[in-house]
Amino acid sequence: MTGNTAGENPAEYRTLTLEAYADTIVPGEKRCPEDRAVAGAAPGGGAVAAGALELMRWDATGISDGLDELADLLNAHARSYASETGAELDPSLPPFVALDFPHRTSLVQRLTSPGHPEKEFWVLLALFSNMSFDSAAHRHTAEALADGHPGLTAMGMTRPDADGLWRFVKPGYGRALARLHPDTTSSGSPA
Repeated sequence: MTGNTAGENPAEYRTLTLEAYADTIVPGEKRCPEDRAVAGAAPGGGAVAAGALELMRWDATGISDGLDELADLLNAHARSYASETGAELDPSLPPFVALDFPHRTSLVQRLTSPGHPEKEFWVLLALFSNMSFDSAAHRHTAEALADGHPGLTAMGMTRPDADGLWRFVKPGYGRALARLHPDTTSSGSPA
């Protein structure tokens, strides 16, 4: 990104802003050395690599229509925060992206604190950032695992059997919770 980002490409400006927010919630490593949205505050893939923006933009979330306004509002908060704290902002970047990771974290903490009038919006974006990493809710689980989804992989989620079904030979609670019904078919369906 070069120049006055807001005037050149508002969609890219907002995308970078939302990526920086998601990365603040579940940090990950930079995608390339020039990456400014992902701060590189943690090893491995974080919310951005897990598809946080794809999930947020999915119409099933109910927030997709308001994302542009939230990105703009987040940048307005970042400008105010920088003015208050003396943080330097690179004018070629969206203000929230221009904040270093500790400042991003501090601002998000403010926005999600009890009593903040917009808390619900920022908590909702945080929940979707976590959801993209923890469950890949916007993807088929088997496909996400095959693609090396960072969250599912980090949690040790096993891949399905060759037929696409998960079978757990060893019960998760260390014991079988119920006996298999005698009329259960080989596919696991009730008769």
